[in-house]
Order: sequence, then C-alpha cells, then structure tokens
Amino acid sequence: MQTYEIRVHPEKDRLPREKQLAWYIAEVAADPVAVEPAVTEMIINRIIDNASVAIASVNRHTVTTARAEAIAHARPGGATLFGCGPDIRVHAEWAAWANGTAVRELDFHDTFLAAEYSHPGDNIPAILAVAQQCRRSGKDLIRGIATGYEIQIDLVRGICLHAHKIDHVAHLGPSVAAGIGTLLDLPAETILQSIQHALHVTTATRQSRKGEISSWKAYAPAHAGKLAVEAVDRAMLGETSPAPIYEGEDGVIAWMLDGKDARYFVRLPEAGEPKRAILDSYTKEHSAEYQSQALIDLAFRLGKQVKNWDDVKDVLIETSHHTHYVIGTGSNDPQKFDPDASRETLDHSIMYIVAVALQDGSWHHVKSYAPERAHRADTVRLWKKIHTIEDPAWTERYHATDPAVKAFGGRITITMNDGSVIADELAVANAHPLGATSWTRPDYIRKFRTLTEGIIDPKEADRFLALVQRLPELTAEELCGLEIALPAGELKKNSNTGIFGYGQ
Repeated sequence: MQTYEIRVHPEKDRLPREKQLAWYIAEVAADPVAVEPAVTEMIINRIIDNASVAIASVNRHTVTTARAEAIAHARPGGATLFGCGPDIRVHAEWAAWANGTAVRELDFHDTFLAAEYSHPGDNIPAILAVAQQCRRSGKDLIRGIATGYEIQIDLVRGICLHAHKIDHVAHLGPSVAAGIGTLLDLPAETILQSIQHALHVTTATRQSRKGEISSWKAYAPAHAGKLAVEAVDRAMLGETSPAPIYEGEDGVIAWMLDGKDARYFVRLPEAGEPKRAILDSYTKEHSAEYQSQALIDLAFRLGKQVKNWDDVKDVLIETSHHTHYVIGTGSNDPQKFDPDASRETLDHSIMYIVAVALQDGSWHHVKSYAPERAHRADTVRLWKKIHTIEDPAWTERYHATDPAVKAFGGRITITMNDGSVIADELAVANAHPLGATSWTRPDYIRKFRTLTEGIIDPKEADRFLALVQRLPELTAEELCGLEIALPAGELKKNSNTGIFGYGQ
C-alpha cells in the first residue's frame, strides 16, 4: 500500500492532476490486477448477504416506492429488480436505486468502521446493474466489486466525514464510480472525471441519521449509487467535472471537512497490488446498527442472569465515542427512548436494543421492532434505566488500525436494587472474523434461507444460490439471473401514483 498526503491547494498552485486524490483512485481502478481467490469468495458471500436482506424487505413501503419509480423507467435489455424476475428490465441507474434501497432498508448487511463508517455492500447494486445492462461477465463483475470495496474502505480509513456532520455516502459515490470504471475497463482519465462528478453530487448532511430518522436513510446510499452511474455515463460521453474536487480551495476538504489547513493520509494499493479490502469488512448477524452487534451478543448472555426486570436499578454501557454519541445517550435524542419512534430510530438506539436483547435473549429483524414489542411496559421501564458513557479505551480500540485490536463492543454493568452487580464485556460480535463464531459460506446461506423463507419458493432460492456460487464463470446472459422472483401475486405495489407513474 502507498500512503498519500492530501491537503488543500490554492488555485495559484495549480495542483497537477497526477497529484490529486481522485487521480490516485482512478489509477487503482484502472489497474488490471487479478482478483485473489479469497476476495472472489467473499464477494460471493456479500452478494448472497445483499440478496437476503433485499428480499426480506422487498414488500416494505420504502422499497415498493423505489421499485415503482424504477419500473416506470423500463428498458429492454436493461438491469433486473429484486422480486420481479428476469423479464422486468429497467435502466441501470434506476435498478441501482431500487435494488440499493432494498438492500439498505433493514440496515442488515455488511459494515466497515474506521475514521468514518460505511456499508460497503452498498457498492454492489449499482455495479451489478451496470454489469447487466452493459452485458459484462461474472468475472468482470468481480473485478468491479473488488474495486468498489477497496476504494470505499480506503477512504473510510483515511477521511472522517461524520465529525463535520457529512453523511458517509460521500465516500460511496466515488467508490461506485471507480468500481464501474474497473467493470467497464475504462481509462483512468474517464474514471477520474466520474469520481470527481460523483463526489460533487453525493455530499449531504447527517441529519438523515439524526433525531427522528426517516425512510431517507434507506434511500441515501441508493441515491449515491444512482448518481455515480450517471456520473460515469457522462464521463464516457466526454464530459468533465469539478477539479480538484478534494484539494481545491473551494473543494470538499476546504469547506466541508477539516478546512484549508487539513492534512489527510489515504493509503491505496500500489500498481499491481491486489485489492483485498473486502476481507477487512464484516457482516451483521443481527438486524441493527453495527456498533450494537457485540452488545446484543453480550446482552443475550447477561440477560439469563436476571430473574425479575423490575429488580434492575441501572444499566450502564461503557463503550466508544461513536456508540455513545451516535446511538447512545450522548446523542441527546429523546426519540431514542420513544416507544412510538420509527424502526429506523429504534435501530439507532442502543438503549432500546440492549433492553430487548436482555429480555428476549434473541433478535429478529421484524419482531424485535414491532410496535407491540416497543410498547411492552416492563421493556419501557428497563429501557429508561439504560445509559451510555464513553470509555477512552473503547474509543482507542474502535480507531485502532491493527485488526487484532480493533473492536466495536463495550462493557455492560447491570446494578440490581439490592446492590449486586452483573457485568461483562465483549470486544467483537460473534459473527466477526475474529469473533467466537466467525462467519463462513454456510452462515451466509443460512441467513439467506432464514430471511427469504415464506417469501420466495424454495426452488427459486436453490436456483439463485447455485448460480451465484458459480459467479467467476457466469456469462453476460447468466449474470442477469442474479435476480430473485417472488411467486405470482406476492410482490406488493405502492398504492400511490407519483410523477413517473402518471398516465400509465
């Protein structure tokens, strides 16, 4: 890996293109280096993972809206949509929109956390959609996804966005553009223009993840993917984009991040170095914010030791800065204690999550968020006794660069009314690569079958799983089989009519 120092340059410096971060990224994307077998296998796992959560959410209102908009943009020979089968084809950018929303709706796919946080699986819907429309092979798709993961994770390691309340999808636009560039074997110059354009149009504030969290949380990464597809298209047609997008005196770093005196250090693969970043990412066993994964596993264990929940006086969670301030009491969001809050808000309340995990000893992507579950009286009482604090030691581990040290867990201390204490800690979730039961292919397949059970025909599940596990050898025609059809009449439609559907 090579480390690049990134800083703001005034216009009078005329920073050469070859010294700009977007160009460094474009060179990585244009590098024809082969994909290692372990990376290919993990890409297959993540496509299975995405399909699991997409089908589980396929009939949720947010997803039906995105799908309705996509279907209004039909294109023969275009890309496929989750739930619709192989005969429904739409323009690639709209497939990226609809499928990206389905993947993100439940917040239940993979994650990578460092200076910034991310769900790198968000790269897959847009890159796959372009692969289908442009008739690329499974091998091409693998190369594109490997680049998408590499660039997003490398940016997440080097550049913090949330400190300035910029949403993390600002790293997703460039990574999707880079991944599509690799997929289509585009020259570095074209990829450069698409990366700059994609970043320029995908920066937004983090209000989408604050307070009363709306359905836009699911749409935000899909929107970034859609805009990245359009950015690549314009670049391929010969259009240019704002430059230098990162380092310019009116660029992203100068006005949205650390300012004109900022210094960032971004590490990227050298020429000929394989793209391995996907191997450092991790998926979710439980449908909740990633920082809650280890705490859910820990709560399962501790909850068994409590006989009567009304005997609990206090529950303290000692954890990292991020967990405390984003999903803990440090956020100062009263909605995080509201039984009437949206599912998206409850998903970002570690107090609610730990209360339910302690009591139930299990977690379900639907039942654990059901209104009747959130309103259960003894849960509400326990919920209000839970609070978080930042422990510098957990913050240090959160930001550690050594995978053996890096951790996203914490310590839970339950104090009873009689003064007795139940306490323990857990650094990483059980499913984490370094966890007690780290996940392999059978775990991803089990997740797929669990989440799709009762939604799709078992034969359709078998077909998809058999096909995706042959990914390196798939032809362009076979690649369009990476969709999943629901039985006739089971796919819900949005009952409203918007602009795109008007007159149809």
